[in-house]
Amino acid sequence: MFFSKSKYCGLWQCPKIAWLQKYKPEERVIDSSVVSRMESGQKVGDLAKNIFGKYVDVTSYTDGKLDLNEMIERTREYMNVGEVNICEASFNFNGLYCAVDILRKEGDGYSVYEVKSSTHNNAVYMADIAYQKYVLTHCGIKIIKTYLVNVNNKYVLNGDLDINGLFEITDVFDLVEKELYYIEDNLNNAELLLKNDEEPKIDISVRCNTPYVCSFWKYCARHIPTPSVFDLYRLDFDKKIEYYKKGMISYEDVEGTKACDNPTRARQVDFYLHDKGNYVDKNGIKDFLGTLTYPLYFLDFETIQPVIPVFQGTRPFQQITFQYSLHYIEKESGELHHKEFLAESGEDPRRRLAERLIEDIPTDVCILAYNKNFECSRIKELAETFSDLSKDLKKIERNIKDLIVPFRKGYYYNKAMGGSFSIKSVLPAMFPNDPSLDYHNLEEVHNGGEAMDIFPKIKDMPAEEAAQARKNLLKYCELDTYAMVKIWQELVRVTAI
Repeated sequence: MFFSKSKYCGLWQCPKIAWLQKYKPEERVIDSSVVSRMESGQKVGDLAKNIFGKYVDVTSYTDGKLDLNEMIERTREYMNVGEVNICEASFNFNGLYCAVDILRKEGDGYSVYEVKSSTHNNAVYMADIAYQKYVLTHCGIKIIKTYLVNVNNKYVLNGDLDINGLFEITDVFDLVEKELYYIEDNLNNAELLLKNDEEPKIDISVRCNTPYVCSFWKYCARHIPTPSVFDLYRLDFDKKIEYYKKGMISYEDVEGTKACDNPTRARQVDFYLHDKGNYVDKNGIKDFLGTLTYPLYFLDFETIQPVIPVFQGTRPFQQITFQYSLHYIEKESGELHHKEFLAESGEDPRRRLAERLIEDIPTDVCILAYNKNFECSRIKELAETFSDLSKDLKKIERNIKDLIVPFRKGYYYNKAMGGSFSIKSVLPAMFPNDPSLDYHNLEEVHNGGEAMDIFPKIKDMPAEEAAQARKNLLKYCELDTYAMVKIWQELVRVTAI
């Protein structure tokens, strides 16, 4: 067994991916967000097995690893006795292995159902299904139809989970047939490629980012200087590749070119190359600060985004706010106070969070958020869900100002920001030597993705571990609003000099 459908999809994106997976797998970098997506995909796949009711699953393990030979044998046995729905149906043709999510007997043949946790079609999915059809056909299996099973993001949980409502099934037979045309050539190329232990001379390209960000990017881009054209602010990846192909790679290469026709990018390159210090537009910052009033509140939310809705009235992938941090100062030169809320894992957090938010934020006070669209959107959703709280929630939403504005408008900049205006870029640029403001010094939870991943798991943790996880979540969210306070204070300070 030397090839699988996941390896084929890697080959489909870029032949070098397949080679690196075989010869240099240690160079692969998989971040926590990818792992989280894989876990969500597994949950969706397990649930989708129930789409047609009764089914058999051939998944087998030996010594903690998938036993592919056993799975192939069990598949053959179930097909021989006429089982209608076989999940993870497994086949091997000359070393080409695949497991079909759902193989369904229909008439005198079978249909292939490929399950994805996304809400849309993607060309690589067609390559995936085409590979499966190729293998099964060469194993003598008559494939009548091929289907893509996606999550329906318009589905709303109302009562018990409705499997048929949660999933959308799309006939992709024609699209798969088109992709089948390339299978033989791709597999022949793969065989030649993988027999050769010499690394293929394939340069970086748009394929490094499409359809997925390649997990070997760091390795393949190791020759690129830091910073480079790939670090430029809000430049599409295909444009970055276009400039790269023209030899416009380093900041020295791109200075004064079309790559820097955006004022933000031009400043990003200029400040780095010429080692300029802080750029401060006092008037611009003063105008922004003049829109703020005391009492001044600093607000940050954390959310989960379940692929499979778990709370009544919610949709797949809906952002569910489960935590907030709130720092506030009641008057000029006043003391800094802090309040916070963290829901119980496993319970619908929205109602209690909305009520506490209204309790904790007085009417008509000025509120700061960083990139406020996120907080405003969550509050609007809460207002739509809880009509009796809508009036108070909408007041809070209307009073939110955006702390990112002075940075996006270019009122404050230094080269350490690297062209990024996220709070995790601005904060260390302003306070490079303050360990209390360093997210890396936190335990377990260092970013929103990790918070999103950990919170739902707390309900299944032992008491001591759960308590520590809650403590880590609170510390992380608290740092987000404390960071906002420090940034605001620095803006006040530079305008007073």
